[in-house]
Amino acid sequence: MFASAPASSLHLSHPAFGTRRPRLARCRSSLASSSSSGAAPPPANANHLIQTLCANGRLARAAALLPGLPAPTQRTYESLLLAAARAGDAALAAAVHRRLEADPVFRSDPFLSTRLIESYAALGALPAARQVFDEAPEKSIFVWNALLKALALADHGDEAIARLSDMGWLGVPVDSYSYTHGLKACIAVSASHAPASARVREVHAHAIRRGYALHTHVATTLIDCYAKLGIVSYAESVFAAMPERNVVSWSAMIGCYAKNERPADAIELFKDMMASDPDLVPNSITIVSVLNACAGVNALGHGKLLHAYILRRGFHSLVSVLNALMAMYMRCGCLEDGRNIFNWIGHRRDVVSWNSLISGYGMHGFGHEAIQVFEEMVQVGLSPSIITFISVLGACSHAGLVDEGKELFESMVDYSVKPRAEHYACMVDLLGRAGQLDEAVELIESMHIEPSPQVWGALLGACRIHGHVEYAEMACSHLFDLEPRNAGNYVLLADIYARAKLQNQVDVLKDLLEEHALEKVTGCSWIEVKKKLHSFTSVDNKNPPVEQLHALIGEFVAEMKNEGYVPDTGIVHYDIEEEEKERILLGHSEKLAVAFGLINTGSGEVIRITKNLRLCEDCHSVTKFISKFTEREIVVKDVNRFHHFRDGICSCGDYW
Repeated sequence: MFASAPASSLHLSHPAFGTRRPRLARCRSSLASSSSSGAAPPPANANHLIQTLCANGRLARAAALLPGLPAPTQRTYESLLLAAARAGDAALAAAVHRRLEADPVFRSDPFLSTRLIESYAALGALPAARQVFDEAPEKSIFVWNALLKALALADHGDEAIARLSDMGWLGVPVDSYSYTHGLKACIAVSASHAPASARVREVHAHAIRRGYALHTHVATTLIDCYAKLGIVSYAESVFAAMPERNVVSWSAMIGCYAKNERPADAIELFKDMMASDPDLVPNSITIVSVLNACAGVNALGHGKLLHAYILRRGFHSLVSVLNALMAMYMRCGCLEDGRNIFNWIGHRRDVVSWNSLISGYGMHGFGHEAIQVFEEMVQVGLSPSIITFISVLGACSHAGLVDEGKELFESMVDYSVKPRAEHYACMVDLLGRAGQLDEAVELIESMHIEPSPQVWGALLGACRIHGHVEYAEMACSHLFDLEPRNAGNYVLLADIYARAKLQNQVDVLKDLLEEHALEKVTGCSWIEVKKKLHSFTSVDNKNPPVEQLHALIGEFVAEMKNEGYVPDTGIVHYDIEEEEKERILLGHSEKLAVAFGLINTGSGEVIRITKNLRLCEDCHSVTKFISKFTEREIVVKDVNRFHHFRDGICSCGDYW
């Protein structure tokens, strides 16, 4: 569709598990009764009847027939266990388990042991699943893999990895699925990056030694694990080494780029996928990842092509795809198109649909509209989720709706949503942006959980807006401990010191950055022109012609100076002449992207730009002037929100 567009071995210890059988839930009364209770004996084809009842969801009738069935078949046991798992019926699973233990034919059947473990895992009954495994007379590879999967699903990663190690000690022939479940368990081991990363690499090394690392689904799982850990280079290496790739493999790598702030690479890889094999058809996960990537760089042209593809391929029947499509339009600045998709979803809307609409309005500064959508959501009977409150509180922050935000925050308890660090961060941002820094600090001190980097970062950002040195130092005293490698915190504090004329402190922070070899995230801006993405940075621009872009911006700045504009050189922390500081300002990535858009688009086209950092005050002033001077609409999405520039005015009202 885009053809037209340009370790060490696994010897880990684990706690021993007792063989004592945990008490299982009692079965329903119909199962407790025996065939001697006067019920009619089951017909000769009762096995087939039970299987049919299970397939049709009539579990009560199927359960009633089981006690009087003289010889259940393997298929009957399997049907009952699968049906119990689907229906969330732990009592039925326990009853089948009891019947199996008394069955001289099937009580040692490894196939049914596997199914029983899987059913208990699906029901969240991990102790019972462990018990089945421990008591299974014959532990085939399928029984082992079922337990590994159960442990990974239950976030018992350490135990899963220990069991994987046991397989090696006991000579059990590990297969590719064992590694897949083991890798997934590594991610569940800990919320901390370091231990999870070490375990993934350990299992990866073990898989390499055993010759399974290049198996398609093992490699795909590795890509997904490294994506979740943010180790993109490792994911790229695994993907590049794969001898065969299926749609899941491509989707995993595309998703890796989309989730790790490399949306342009995700879009390019999707093009490569489509060109690599005409029989390789994207699935819904692929489409959602690419839509998210389009939203990440404001690639509206690519997003519209995907919209057409979705309609041709019938993906519009999937709510998950429509939600991503709606979010793409909203995050590319097309609120009306996003709302139209929301309306199109109609009665199929889920909480994600409503959250996307609330978030979309919030990003554009339409706080009242976001609150209205929140109220509509509650009125139709949907309970707000954790994400809903993050979205609506964020919307209040961008619009300066302090009282409304406080009311919503206090109402969370009414919906049984306990405030998390993200919600507190939203409130600190809301209060801080509005200048209520004392109240923001009081809120942090009253938190029932430890303040996260997000919370202290929100306070630091507010201190930058209002020039509050003392609270900025307080925030950084925590941030430097919580995020010792985040250079952005040092840079923000240096900016606050510079604006307060505290040059000595600025120099100290510069020395600390050098001493710890910390590098500031380079500012990067993207613009899509004729369905091709162009990126600009302030330090190493390879997109031609940079000199021409500098010259054009220089002309606008000269014109602005005639009207009283003074370049905001205070944000340049180098000890250099003012003229050199002004030259550095001219090279900011968003200015270059704006100039490129003016040169390469038609007079009626909207210029859409994405910035990976906060839009600086000087670029904000210059872009307002350019929008008026050239009579062009310019939409800039930075890390915080959207800025719609038109006729010299920004939609944010200089509040961002």
